Amino acid sequence: MVEKKALIIVGLGFGDEGKGLATDYLCLHNPDSIVVKYNGGHQSAHHVITKEGKNHIFSQFGAGSFRNIPTYRSKYCTFEPMSFINELKTLGSSPTLYIDEECPVTTYFDILFNQLKDISNTEVRIGSTGTGYRTTIERQKHLAEKLTFKNLFIYSDFENKLERIQEYYRTRTNLETCFIFDSFNHEAELEKYYIAVEEIKKLILNNNIVMVKEEDIFLSDVWKTYIFEGSQGILLDQNYGTKPHITLSNTTSQNAQDMIKRYNEVDFSKTIYYVTRAYQTRHGHGPFREKSHNFILINNCNESNQINEFQGVFKTNFLDIDQLNYALECDNIYSNGVDKNLLITCLDHFTSEIIKVFEHNNEVDMHYTKIPTRLNCKFKNVIYSFNGCAEFL
Repeated sequence: MVEKKALIIVGLGFGDEGKGLATDYLCLHNPDSIVVKYNGGHQSAHHVITKEGKNHIFSQFGAGSFRNIPTYRSKYCTFEPMSFINELKTLGSSPTLYIDEECPVTTYFDILFNQLKDISNTEVRIGSTGTGYRTTIERQKHLAEKLTFKNLFIYSDFENKLERIQEYYRTRTNLETCFIFDSFNHEAELEKYYIAVEEIKKLILNNNIVMVKEEDIFLSDVWKTYIFEGSQGILLDQNYGTKPHITLSNTTSQNAQDMIKRYNEVDFSKTIYYVTRAYQTRHGHGPFREKSHNFILINNCNESNQINEFQGVFKTNFLDIDQLNYALECDNIYSNGVDKNLLITCLDHFTSEIIKVFEHNNEVDMHYTKIPTRLNCKFKNVIYSFNGCAEFL
């Protein structure tokens, strides 16, 4: 039986925990690896800073790309052509990107409806990023016409599907928002979309992008280490988050575990890397404890989360031990018996090694090294980050 390693990165919060740093760190120590994006989609924003000063917010590329580690976007991730081309231009160059042929594709119409719906829903906003991720997943579930990556390359098929998707959103926009669908200049935006698709076809011809099936990746002899890069956090999970403020994704290790189980001919040794900041964050609407008056951060000038029209203000507060334990309990359903590590990031954002946390709804002072002892999980290793670079972990 073939032996391989599976290193699974999971966020314990509402996202923004430091999963990009964790991915970069594991790629640094596993140069023979491939990064597997196993949930979420093109709305991901994983910030990586190298010791040389390079930095990028990775969305559709894996956060190991600076180390020339290839990425596989699984069928659990969405793909959006226009933002992909923009990211590629910003990045300049990248290692090979493998995309599952069943990867759902986001259209211009998904993005438009996402934004119009959110703007119209003034009473209760879910917390959308406005990038069309949620609407893509909903459409794939409810509309007979599924648009996946392989459909982009059969022109008549792609065009017919896009027309049906346009009609689907014409109806929904007119019924569910305060906007009229035909009042927008769709032709101009569609032209940009088609140009992006043509650029992607060229990248495939040049082997910068390779369309694959899942088994092509997991049964390959090329890689011995698979670094599963999670998106968002368990507290946003579609099954375990607080509805309606959830993502339509499995943000636990579930998808990664399911992929691994499908290949009995491979003996995967599994390790999970849970990630949390030393404080809690939330970017988007939903329950979040009112900010403590004595909560102060320093050295956070590289924070990439800014005020967003759809997500609102980036919220911060002391770490909530009870919510971390809840997240660990949720993931244990899928990961019981698997070796587990913990990465605590952003410790340099505090003025002291003694920090406050919430425990049983009370503010408690503790040394940062005591945090793992308050969690209902036995960690094989605990890693602390006082710097945003993988080399300094």
